[in-house]
Amino acid sequence: MTYLSKSGLGGLLAAGTLALATALPMKAQAETTYNLALLSDFSGPYADIMPILASSREVVFDWWNATSGKELGVKLNYKNYETRYDAAQVASLWPGIKSELAPIAVVGLGGPDVAALSERLPEDKIPMFMATAAYGFAWQPDSWIFNPRPTYAHEAAGFLAWMREQRGGDEPIKFAVLSSEASPAYVDMGKGLEVYAEEYPEAADLVEVIYTDVQPTDLTAQMRRVARSGAEAVIIQTNTSIVVAAKRGLQANGADIPIMMSSHNGLPASGKALGGLAQLEGDFEAYGMVIAADEDTEAQQFYQTLVSDYGLKAPWNVVTAMGISQALYTVAVIEHAIEENGAEGLTGELVREALFAKPITSEETHGFLPSLTFTPEAPFPLKGLKVNVGTVKDGKITIAATGVDVPDLSKW
Repeated sequence: MTYLSKSGLGGLLAAGTLALATALPMKAQAETTYNLALLSDFSGPYADIMPILASSREVVFDWWNATSGKELGVKLNYKNYETRYDAAQVASLWPGIKSELAPIAVVGLGGPDVAALSERLPEDKIPMFMATAAYGFAWQPDSWIFNPRPTYAHEAAGFLAWMREQRGGDEPIKFAVLSSEASPAYVDMGKGLEVYAEEYPEAADLVEVIYTDVQPTDLTAQMRRVARSGAEAVIIQTNTSIVVAAKRGLQANGADIPIMMSSHNGLPASGKALGGLAQLEGDFEAYGMVIAADEDTEAQQFYQTLVSDYGLKAPWNVVTAMGISQALYTVAVIEHAIEENGAEGLTGELVREALFAKPITSEETHGFLPSLTFTPEAPFPLKGLKVNVGTVKDGKITIAATGVDVPDLSKW
């Protein structure tokens, strides 16, 4: 599924009548075009959700071209590249992508893109914008790869602080983490939450980090230990398979301990894997992005505009929200670069400089993201971090909290 968006250049027809000959000539506004490289996975592990994510990103670029881009005299062309979510494939494709498109930005998908391009993009001076949360091992200065969300550990820490406040009392909240050693990213989630518990002992008590298989068959014994420990929450930011096994293990032990998930393995995906959202009644998802619930929000209104006016076919869910939010902050940065440097001669380096020049406000992303302030110290904002919390109530996803503050964490 590789294609380049088409650019239609309008023209004005001049009439030859004597009356019109005396009128002032009309000129079409010159249009400057720039290219974006979109890294995608239509045949690998994310093939089932990629059509939704891809269309959600693309429609925002179409919307921007028809609105702000038209006013600025700029058009963004985009092209998807099939990476199969494989670092070797990304590395193999990159020289051709760079030669073919000379992109001013890359719109990435996940870890393989980071692994393949983290050392190449600084040399090529092309920034890459992600949709997901970040990782502690990527927490380096002078990055060219940027996440609108902090690390998964930051997001979980924000949720735990909120849950403790809802519970009340002075005791730290007890929690367990389920992860896997099969992926550095999964291991990182556990390490970050260990740092949180160490730095905030008065607020958080980590009872156990359980490392399991990526697709565990039975976690009944492990969940028995968690239940006996007095844990008040189980954090699972890995995948749906671990959520399913943990939920079955809790049910087998008669333990009513809420699970917190992230966006990629959140309530819709894990609920589907369990046979329905009702299986996750009272469980949570938390991340630094809008919750795609049925409630009337600014983000949902913007989504409806994309559906009605720009032909978006994707359902209103967390995957769609990830794609829209990723594209919105990408075009916001590009627009800042145009405002600062003009429409002509834009480069990837100027786009990256614009990222640091001023915040991306929540208004610019239509409420999909909190206001973001990037600095060269990290690939994600370090201050003003917020998470939103969703839950299942009466079989439906609802918003439990918005704008929850995220605790500061030391780099691990």
